[in-house]
Amino acid sequence: MTGPDPRTDEELLAAHAAGEPDAFGVLFRRHRDRLWAVALRTTNDREDAADALQEAMLSAHRAAARFRGEAAVTTWLHRIVVNACVDRLRRRQAHFTLPLPGQAGAEEEDRHGPARNEPAAPSTDHDTAMVVRAALAELPYDQRAALVLVDLQGYSVAEVAEMMGVAEGTIKSRCSRGRARLAVMLGHLRNLSAPPDVGGTRTQDLAPRGGSHDHSRS
Repeated sequence: MTGPDPRTDEELLAAHAAGEPDAFGVLFRRHRDRLWAVALRTTNDREDAADALQEAMLSAHRAAARFRGEAAVTTWLHRIVVNACVDRLRRRQAHFTLPLPGQAGAEEEDRHGPARNEPAAPSTDHDTAMVVRAALAELPYDQRAALVLVDLQGYSVAEVAEMMGVAEGTIKSRCSRGRARLAVMLGHLRNLSAPPDVGGTRTQDLAPRGGSHDHSRS
């Protein structure tokens, strides 16, 4: 049985750009699970996530020759996935001429505080996970994407700012507003003795806190 390809991400991308037919597939499979998690948590819809991920990988496949190594290949791939997800959410919003869940009145809530309606207390760990995912989906998509990348995927504020093409202060602001809204929506979960993991992140990790954190990445 053939073992994992020993080449780095940069070497695989360069090989693809040079015409090696299987190099990009190896690169995609190496990071597929994490890219899928970002797409799913950002769109909160499996069909939209699958379409956005496919669009993103087609874009990356075509743009490989333009990669200059200013950022890690994983950062570059995540940026393309996030952009595809946000573009899809914006197109969906425009198509239906209705705001996304949590989008209407978001600016008003930022001025006067988050909405006060709380979901019913969950009865099982599965219910709790569903409540947390539903609360995340209520955020405006820019806040949601920032929190997915910083709090759930472990990227630094600087990395996420580069991915999304905005200033670091903008990412900090989006995360702060998103955490504040989640803290209100999920405040009733703080009484649980052991909140379950939700995609690798415990519910208390979504409460407001200072700074950001990094996870080691391949």
